[in-house]
Amino acid sequence: MSVKPYDPAQDGAQMSFKERMSYADYLNLDMVLGAQKPLSDAHDEMLFIVQHHVSELWMKLAIHEITSAIEAIRNDQPQAAFKMLSRVARIFEQLNNAWDVLRTMTPSEYTTFRDALGQSSGFQSYQYRAIEFLAGNRNLAMLGPHAHRPEILSKLETILAQPSLYEEALRLLARAGFDIGDDAERSDWRSSRSQNDKVMEAWKEIYNEPERYWDLYELAEKLVDFEDYFRRWRFNHVTTVERVIGFKRGTGGTSGTHYLKKMLEVELFPELWRVRTEL
Repeated sequence: MSVKPYDPAQDGAQMSFKERMSYADYLNLDMVLGAQKPLSDAHDEMLFIVQHHVSELWMKLAIHEITSAIEAIRNDQPQAAFKMLSRVARIFEQLNNAWDVLRTMTPSEYTTFRDALGQSSGFQSYQYRAIEFLAGNRNLAMLGPHAHRPEILSKLETILAQPSLYEEALRLLARAGFDIGDDAERSDWRSSRSQNDKVMEAWKEIYNEPERYWDLYELAEKLVDFEDYFRRWRFNHVTTVERVIGFKRGTGGTSGTHYLKKMLEVELFPELWRVRTEL
């Protein structure tokens, strides 16, 4: 006995989209799915392009969430920032998972299209740079790869003109009555700040009395959670690159894994990590 195929239209599903907005229309899928344009005949170049496109989309969302969290903290609404920062941590979990897919590409397979990349490199991702700048790692030398794109440079400069995520958190501490030393006098946001013992003492007091300072305590943990996932992403980047190209120089001219390992030493929220030793 044959079973009649299910017809969604009988349940009221819309099946005609000649004059209606469809799923593909709303998401502009023709543009999104048409953006993958391999420059070689190598089978694995599609994997390489898709992985980086997906990563850039997740980073776009991360920038949206971090920017909103900064604004919430600036407006003394730390609880609104908690959800946003939790989402950022989950975004970086997705970015971490993406490396697992890329690791299925062997060194032999990568060499079949690596020359087609020219001097292009993930090192030049302006969205990744924006995330670092928003979080507080403000190395102005990293503006260099974007000097040829005035519109991108302008976006990065706009970020640098404002306090970072961590600096807004510290300003919130000051408004709560904590002595944060030199950080209370900062006005040049373009440069990275230095570790501050008074800031660590402030966090120490908060961690010693979480019930009294619950919102600030929760904010601290959300920041640590974000950096924890961010560090994992950097570490997985290093191991993936080493697995695929060994110790070759990167296509963008960096020292490859040596450069990436150096980036592992960068701390976004140093006092929040050091205070753990003091508790």
